[in-house]
Amino acid sequence: MLGYKGDSNMIYLFDWGNTLMVDFPHAQGKMCDWEHVETVPQATDTLAVLSQNNPIYIATSASDSNMEEVQRAFVRVDLDQFLNGYFCFANLGIAKNQPEFYLAVAKQLGVNVSEITMVGDLPHKDIYPAMQAGVNTIWFNPTGADAPADPIPNQIRCLSELIP
Repeated sequence: MLGYKGDSNMIYLFDWGNTLMVDFPHAQGKMCDWEHVETVPQATDTLAVLSQNNPIYIATSASDSNMEEVQRAFVRVDLDQFLNGYFCFANLGIAKNQPEFYLAVAKQLGVNVSEITMVGDLPHKDIYPAMQAGVNTIWFNPTGADAPADPIPNQIRCLSELIP
């Protein structure tokens, strides 16, 4: 369903690269050290609104950055003010493309997986593993691509579609 509207009782997990911040393919090294960093369109406005009523966390598959380095990248684009924390391989010891990643996040937050919504741009890394764990999912699909495997019911083309 396109045009998903946010849920005020939900904990949001957002992917990092190409969901909230642009992952430039030519850039090398850790994003926090890149010469130029920028947000995905509508990321700042969307997080500003959602964070008023919802906890927001980052769930990233970046394995070469630790939590502090991930946070430094968000500080550079002023998104850190809307975030409650960061989950990555470095602090969970589990890759994000595994359903266990989301179970570990829920356990750390002290909530049921049904209280979490994962928003991401890559079905095989962000969406399908979260679905397998029982997490609500929203595929950020700005190009309107077809799902590569199983159908993904909740899709948005612009982050502002999350604003209730």
